[in-house]
Amino acid sequence: DLIGQDHIATTLKNAIKNDQLAHAFLFSGPRGVGKTTSARILAKVLNCENLSDNYQACGECSACKAFEDNASFNIFELDAASNNSVEHIRSLNDQVRFQPQQGSYKIYIIDEVHMLSQAAFNAFLKTLEEPPPYAKFILATTEKHKIIPTILSRCQIFDFKRIQVSDIVLQLKDIVQKEGRQMDGDALHLIAQKADGAMRDALSIYDRIVSAEDGMITYSTVAESLNVLDHDHYFQMVDAAIKEDLTGLMVTMDNIIKQGFEVEQFTLGMMEHLRQLLFVKDMQTASIMEVGDGLKKRYEDQARLTSSSFLLTALSIMDHADMNLSKSQNKRLTLEIALSKIAYMNRVVDKKK
Repeated sequence: DLIGQDHIATTLKNAIKNDQLAHAFLFSGPRGVGKTTSARILAKVLNCENLSDNYQACGECSACKAFEDNASFNIFELDAASNNSVEHIRSLNDQVRFQPQQGSYKIYIIDEVHMLSQAAFNAFLKTLEEPPPYAKFILATTEKHKIIPTILSRCQIFDFKRIQVSDIVLQLKDIVQKEGRQMDGDALHLIAQKADGAMRDALSIYDRIVSAEDGMITYSTVAESLNVLDHDHYFQMVDAAIKEDLTGLMVTMDNIIKQGFEVEQFTLGMMEHLRQLLFVKDMQTASIMEVGDGLKKRYEDQARLTSSSFLLTALSIMDHADMNLSKSQNKRLTLEIALSKIAYMNRVVDKKK
């Protein structure tokens, strides 16, 4: 399945519908967002003998079955990371001259194309410039800027974007349901956030967690597996700061450090927590938040106890501490000073008044 790249799927479908397919495509974007998957889907569709009305491969014709069995003579995949020499490209150029044995097109998928050597690019250029009508090239890369302009100008470029957290969560929910497992919404959101826009990374994390756990998988289980600090600690810290409970702040921070978390890791997490509290105060910014419904309700409840000025000042103090940590000889003390300022911040305001 291709997730979160509807703009590319629509453009390619319209190109097939109007018979305006380019002879060379360049799929560019971050890792794990579906570039090679899209190349394979497009290759399968182009050679399918019974396309559906929605321009999807039937999966039943001889070309589709050959593709699924990895036995198609018309679709060639080349990994440019390990086949980057002139000889490999010359071999590809020799193959292009022969017409397809079955189907309409011979399709060449070249992955990590930016890894080709300069000489290999030059050898490839002539074929890309004047290909036979039955040849299609699909190039995939994570680093478009490394490809020479003469190659770029001969390709139709598609820029893949990072997959939204909501799209990753929907796909994971579907997988969880099909596999008959149980996982709460906050756990799925945490996996999606840690995947950083890459569906492949999300699936790797999911596989690792479900192989280690049986039964219901909760947010705390995933947080422990990924070595992420549980949200409960941040909620406790802000509650203590609102009450001017400096002792509670220091004890909670000590527990976090004893669990093996670095000061920098906690600082970034605390900043993110304050940011979410600030966002949840307004409906328009609340829509930006990428958290589960249960967690969002907890943010809303805590945000009611604070003012926007308190959160903004606390965020500024933590940001300043984060910048100073790299220079600090005593990182823990730097963080303790920042937390003390947050705890007694309202007193400073009252004094000024």
